[in-house]
Amino acid sequence: MKRAENPPSVAVFLFGDAPLPRPLTGLPALRGDLDAVVGPYARLIVVGTDADLAAVLTRLLRSERLDIEVGYAPPRRTPATRAYRLPAGGRAARRARRGTARRVPLIRDETGSVIVGRASWLPADEAQRIRGEAVVDDTVLFDGNAAGVAVEPTLALPGLRAALPGIGRWRRWIAGRAAQLGTTGAAVVRDGIPAPRPVRRSSFYRNVEGWLLVR
Repeated sequence: MKRAENPPSVAVFLFGDAPLPRPLTGLPALRGDLDAVVGPYARLIVVGTDADLAAVLTRLLRSERLDIEVGYAPPRRTPATRAYRLPAGGRAARRARRGTARRVPLIRDETGSVIVGRASWLPADEAQRIRGEAVVDDTVLFDGNAAGVAVEPTLALPGLRAALPGIGRWRRWIAGRAAQLGTTGAAVVRDGIPAPRPVRRSSFYRNVEGWLLVR
């Protein structure tokens, strides 16, 4: 696609009441309208939460604009900064502005929603456990009942990992391209945001095209 001559190359997308970090001073600042992320910019720097970063990537995925580079500058460490080995605060802002982008796995679900930190399958309503079966690729994660399942993106292929909760920590993580759940009913939480209603089937999987993460 041919771009207009000399478009602004980098912009900052601010969520909520987040102030513009000092290392990003002088860059165009956008706020509020997610449609703006598919504008003329070659690089977007997201200042917000994991859910905000996921919302931007979801918009780029659905708009077929995964050619846009994305930097992340959260004020503090998050599950996404741990998954992608990113800094936080001012150091994150500097890296998001000056760093180099490379394509990393993009993890989405069947609704086209992206996750960047952690998704969870949890018991729905008043239930104490999930009843059903979950698999990661060809490996059975559980078959019967489980207290929950965590799914996280990974920086390298195959793209995600999943685990059941244990005592004080998650049990052994299983890596794969896709994690799938069939159940009598489960709640889905994506980067801290609960889905509006329980589901009987849910899947998270690596998109064919990754996203351009600035690191």
